[in-house]
Amino acid sequence: MATFLYRVGRLAFRRRWYVALVWAAVLAAVGLGALKAPGAVDEEFSMPGIESQKAFDLMEQRFPGATADGATARVVFIAPGGGKVTAAENKEAIEKAVTGLGDGTQVASAVDPFQAKTISKDGTTAFATVTYKVKSTDLTDASRTQLEHTIEGARDAGLTVEAGGTALAAEGGPGGMAEVIGVAIAAVVLLVTFGSLAAAGLPLLTAVIGVGVSMATILALASALGLSTTTGTLAMMLGLAVGIDYALFVVSRYREERAKGSTPQEAVGMAVGTAGSAVVFAGLTVVIALAGLAVVGIPMLTKMGLAAAGAVVVAVLIALTLVPAFLGFWPNAVLPRRSRKSGRIEESTGTNGGARWARFVLRRPIPVLLLGVVGLGALALPAADLQLGMPGDEAKPTSTTERRAYDALAEGFGPGFNGPLTIVVDGKGAADPKGAADSIAQEIGATKGVVSVSPARFNTAGDTAVFSVVPSTAPTDEKTKTLVTTIRDERPGIESGTGASYEVTGSTAMNIDIAEKVQAALVPYLIVVVGLAIVLLLVVFRSLLVPLKAALGFLLSVLASLGAVVVVFQQGHGAELLGVEQTGPIMSLMPIFLVGIVFGLAMDYEVFLVSRMREAYVHGESSAQAVTSGFRHSARVVVAAALIMIAVFAGFIGESDSMIKMIGFGLASAVLFDAFVVRMAIVPAVLALLGDKAWWLPKWLDRALPRVDVEGEALSRRPGTDPAADTAPDLEPART
Repeated sequence: MATFLYRVGRLAFRRRWYVALVWAAVLAAVGLGALKAPGAVDEEFSMPGIESQKAFDLMEQRFPGATADGATARVVFIAPGGGKVTAAENKEAIEKAVTGLGDGTQVASAVDPFQAKTISKDGTTAFATVTYKVKSTDLTDASRTQLEHTIEGARDAGLTVEAGGTALAAEGGPGGMAEVIGVAIAAVVLLVTFGSLAAAGLPLLTAVIGVGVSMATILALASALGLSTTTGTLAMMLGLAVGIDYALFVVSRYREERAKGSTPQEAVGMAVGTAGSAVVFAGLTVVIALAGLAVVGIPMLTKMGLAAAGAVVVAVLIALTLVPAFLGFWPNAVLPRRSRKSGRIEESTGTNGGARWARFVLRRPIPVLLLGVVGLGALALPAADLQLGMPGDEAKPTSTTERRAYDALAEGFGPGFNGPLTIVVDGKGAADPKGAADSIAQEIGATKGVVSVSPARFNTAGDTAVFSVVPSTAPTDEKTKTLVTTIRDERPGIESGTGASYEVTGSTAMNIDIAEKVQAALVPYLIVVVGLAIVLLLVVFRSLLVPLKAALGFLLSVLASLGAVVVVFQQGHGAELLGVEQTGPIMSLMPIFLVGIVFGLAMDYEVFLVSRMREAYVHGESSAQAVTSGFRHSARVVVAAALIMIAVFAGFIGESDSMIKMIGFGLASAVLFDAFVVRMAIVPAVLALLGDKAWWLPKWLDRALPRVDVEGEALSRRPGTDPAADTAPDLEPART
């Protein structure tokens, strides 16, 4: 591996114009394809195999033309000064507003609260439901403007009016500001690390090019492969993250080789042969983690994972080819200022901060290990109380109309009104489908925890009915989850008596089912991802204990970060500091995202740090000396990479959306714990205690495993380089 990549690096250096032109052509081709390709589809979120999804699919089948997934808006009217909405002037204003809400070609219906009797018991609050013919993503600006204009008109009449529902959902996630802030901080960190604008700018430039190629490819293939508008979100974030990391390690190793007196071309070859080998295997671990998302069984998540894996592959190829090509154009520009004229860096043989820290840990491995494990273990304890769900409007800031509408409905109609359950009755096997539906509604209505049941609505064929059940508790309350379970457990007895079957769906039931399925898929996902990564690291490090230690350390950091998320977003400790106004369950996909993304980044740091230790050990240093050498050469770069990732993820904490806050906080915490506690403290402490045993491998397994030479042992045995290649006419002559 090292020898092959060494040749790739030298070739890219010599043929830099060809390499640059090839990447420019690729970027232009996929960019043109993206411009000409049909727009990305708005894929519906689905999770095959869960009851709520089956019920939703049955509604789509039995109610053709109905907008089961159409956008909705729930407009809440509150009478001024504690008055009644039934007062003449208030009633007139509400009826006028309902008429305005019903205008528009995309509106299917707007239900008058006085006809539907959707008025609170105290008469102060009423609401109208607006149903659209299209999904929220297909609503035109005219439809949204009409909705907002009507609401403002009712407010002008003296009413307090708030609105919630999917029709008001903001499109897209966080804007580009978080990424811009992250890139700006990354530039500062790189500048401090390298002391050179070119060295700081090169990883950023190549990372942006890689992200451009990846995103353009996703857009070009979106229509053909059925990719949604959200598929590229993860690809952009991770493509930028690993793109900076991988280029950073290659440039750092190039500077190190130049400090040893190597010519620019030889330094590039050595950098790609050694650091590039680590990049390849680090990239493979990330690809495994992302492709493993298919285990969860959510089509959208699978596509996001595969798209992000493709972006990582592009980042690896960029680091192995375009980075050395750019180094060929400006071989001295990435060196410190005082070294640019001479073309030489004074090799530092002394002790730097990384080496000093390693020696500190080597002298006190047990206290450092205990402190790290106990500290992360304590942070991980709250993860045992993890409650998964999907925060809704209740988690939004009170400055939003959606949150105020949620609170008004909860106050006027009860907390369960914001999360009604939908019951779909399949009466095809019943002698009297309508009678069966009525019996099922009565039985469910008598269940403890049910406040009300709406009249059943039948399809044209008369064999399928749909009605709503309002729980007494909020959508995210554990009692609501228990109620859903109870209604489903009552099904066998009810079905045997009526001859009709029923299923429970709706957003509340869907969120409960998704949480249960994700929780069940988490352990298999961990087994697949961690298992494959252990095998890969076994090949890289040729050690049994080092891969196991890497995997256990990763699990510890992920559990600690999950515990921190639970403490803040579920239990509410320190929530105000982050602007979290409402605590509740943790987003269902949060553990999966955390495991997939952080595992890839954690293995990056593991491979880059420990591969230098392995390299030193293979080249004759003792186990303790190898740990110190690894930290002397890699600690500063790993710290810089981790700081960049923390800055990128922490930028999302400032977003107003609670779910984006949660993702940003969780990822930033996980990288902090993994890079600075696990990789910088626990890893050297464990290696110090293991000594030479850390690198032990049974002979039979050593013979069975392929040799990839990630530490570049073959390069150290090379008899020499081709002097003619190193003095090519377009290459700056080597200086001594």
